[in-house]
Amino acid sequence: MTEAAEAPERPKLAYRHTPGRGPTVVFLCGYGSDMNGTKALALQQWAQRSGRAFLRFDYAGCGESEGDFEDQTLALWRDDALRVIDKVVDGPVVLVGSSMGGWVMLMVAKMRAELVKGMVGIAAAPDFTDWGFNQADKLTILQHGRIEQPNDYGEAPTVTTRGFWASGEANRMMIGPIAFDGPVRLLQGQRDKEVPWERAARLAELIRSDAVQTVLVKDGDHRLSRDSDIALILRAVEDVLSLCSSSS
Repeated sequence: MTEAAEAPERPKLAYRHTPGRGPTVVFLCGYGSDMNGTKALALQQWAQRSGRAFLRFDYAGCGESEGDFEDQTLALWRDDALRVIDKVVDGPVVLVGSSMGGWVMLMVAKMRAELVKGMVGIAAAPDFTDWGFNQADKLTILQHGRIEQPNDYGEAPTVTTRGFWASGEANRMMIGPIAFDGPVRLLQGQRDKEVPWERAARLAELIRSDAVQTVLVKDGDHRLSRDSDIALILRAVEDVLSLCSSSS
């Protein structure tokens, strides 16, 4: 069922909620992606089979949600995630963040520390406005207000606006220790052209929890959407949920 989470002066957001036992697993999409991707749908099917509560949604300007993509920023998408969780979920959550969703995941965990019990990052890309653009790219963004780059996953180019870039720089998470003490699994392909695999090891180092494991997939790309990758993601989510249950 699609409903809309509302907030004053913000676009309505589309989401799908699968009822079940908690903690609720919440999927956070990557940049320019939507809730109908392979990983999100696989997690929903898993949740339905296992009787687990699950939530997926589209950020404003993406997928089925209202809004203009180029009007959005990282902080606004963080707030989208917060308002959907606050509206739909009753109780604790485990966050699953894909690519940019891994950045949103860390910000949500910081702002809802009492609710977030565990995290799974899939090619997590926190702070990519810092390391994901060269100096020429950054100059183009500052001078022209936007940059268009080739998109390996679709015909339309990937657009980054000055507003999004500035919001990213203002919300960097890997500048110091990350105060999170729950279980975390970080899955990273070593053939990822978007996120250097070394970033996963650095993120694991910064997260305060000792219950952090990094899984490197030697032949894995950025999407991690093959059947074997999906199986790995599901095992990671189940592992985190098991640890959340044992510690409650």
